[in-house]
This record gives sequence, C-alpha cells and structure tokens, in this order.
Amino acid sequence: MKNLLSISKEVQHALDHNLPVVALESTIISHGMPYPQNVEMAKTVEQIIRDNGAVPATIAIMDGQFKIGLEEADLERLASEKPVAKVSRRDLAEVFAKGILGATTVATTMIGAHLAGIKVFVTGGIGGVHRGVEETMDISADLDELGQTPVTVVCAGAKAILDLPRTLEYLETKGVPVVGYQTDYLPAFYTRTSEYKLNSRADKPEEIAAMMDYSEALGLKGGILVTNPIPAEHEIPHEKIDAIIDAAVKEADEKGIRGKDSTPFLLAKIVELTDGASLNTNIQLVYNNAKLGAKIAKAYQER
Repeated sequence: MKNLLSISKEVQHALDHNLPVVALESTIISHGMPYPQNVEMAKTVEQIIRDNGAVPATIAIMDGQFKIGLEEADLERLASEKPVAKVSRRDLAEVFAKGILGATTVATTMIGAHLAGIKVFVTGGIGGVHRGVEETMDISADLDELGQTPVTVVCAGAKAILDLPRTLEYLETKGVPVVGYQTDYLPAFYTRTSEYKLNSRADKPEEIAAMMDYSEALGLKGGILVTNPIPAEHEIPHEKIDAIIDAAVKEADEKGIRGKDSTPFLLAKIVELTDGASLNTNIQLVYNNAKLGAKIAKAYQER
C-alpha cells in the first residue's frame, strides 16, 4: 500500500492527528477549465477548506502512485502538461502500470480517498445516466462507485447535461442516500432546484455527520451523496440554460461524441454558448461545496 499512495506532509499530519480532511478531484483541473484559471480555482478551493477548519487533499495519479495532497508544482504539472488521462475505475490499473499522468474522476477520487482513510470528498457535480441511455447504455461509473465505496460526496447535484430522473433511480437501486442540504429538491448544477423531490434532507452539517457515523456502524459499504444548491446570486435560470444544454447535446450526437469524451465536450460547448457565464457558475458552486464539505468533515471528526 505504501507504494501505491504518496501522501503530502500536510495531509499525513492531519490523518495522524485525527484532523478533518476533505478530498478533491483533479479532472476539473485538467479537463474542466482552461489554464491558468484551473490552477487559481484549485488553490482557492483548497484555501476555502482550510479557512473552514479542514485540510484539503487534492488527488491525482502521478508516476504510478495515488498522490493524496498536491504540492504547487504538482498542480502546475496537472494543469498545464499534455496529455493528462481522465481516469475512471476501469482505467486505474493501466494508468498505474504505465506510469501515466492521470486526473481522477469522482469514482477514482473516491477510491483514492478511501485508501487513504479520508471520509469526505467535494466535487462540482457527479456523473450519471446520460440522455439517450436506452440506445447508448452510457452510465457514469460514479454511480456504481457511490454504491460500493464509503465516502461522503458533496456536490451541486448531477451535471445538468444528464438524465436527472434516471440518475436518481439508478442511485436508489444502488442504495445510495441522496441528501438535499437545506432543500427538498435535487439541485440541477447550474440552477438551485429541479422538479425532482428527494427522500432525504439535512439542514446542518452535524446531521450528515451522524448519518456517516451510523452508516459506518451498520457496515453499509456505499457512500452518501449530499446535494448542495448553488448560491442564488450565481445560478443560471432554467429557461436559459435548458435550451443551451439541448443545443450542446444535439451537437454532440451529430458529431458522434460518446463515453468519457462527452462530458468535457458538453461543458466546453456550454461555456461557449453562455459566453463564459457557465464557467463562473461552475467555479462558484465548487467554492460553495468546499465550505460545506469542510464543515461536514469537521462535524464528523468531532463525533
């Protein structure tokens, strides 16, 4: 295991002293935003987590190891070096074996966090069931990972480019609790709400920490998905973003873009069609999730 994990001094100190730690993915850095905004965003997210009482642990795959906590040079390398593999569960063994530089998705960040003993992970939005699944069978590995890896994931809902009701149904089948933070309805990434009602709600970080505690005590093997609406001042109204998403999905279909290439294409196309507004929204929702993730991790450690 020591050969598989390379843990930064800051993160190792936190783990050794039972301090709250929050994992962060790296695909958003390598594939989600242009340079140098991606580095600025990554550093800001880490600082927000520190400011809210926890230790950040950005995760990537470098030189045949899970890097748990990135130094500044690591961030720069991940943000600017090409190519960087987008690594999901199916790709892990190959990327390790070949020593390829890899950015972790939600699924692989959960795996790395669990191996390192980190309980809370913050991202923007999870993957899910893609539109047209009845023809493509395109379902993100994130959903299966949530069903089998005990990490609490804080997000702003599933990415709005997805089939949201089918994503919720899949998570229910996998036994994953989807908890609305101070909301009864699933947030839709760019917007605060959707028409899809959730079964669970929590109004305080301590409530989520208690759920984590009991899930572990009961031996439940899966994770908990916390859906945290973007602040109202940064959301994009449904009537505007829905038409743009439909146009982006149509273009992806026409170009035959499928699988793990579809999400980066669609998000980039939405940035283009919104004149950059969606990129700012994406950044703001990650910042908002980082605050909540740190508070949950702190509440869990205090238990």
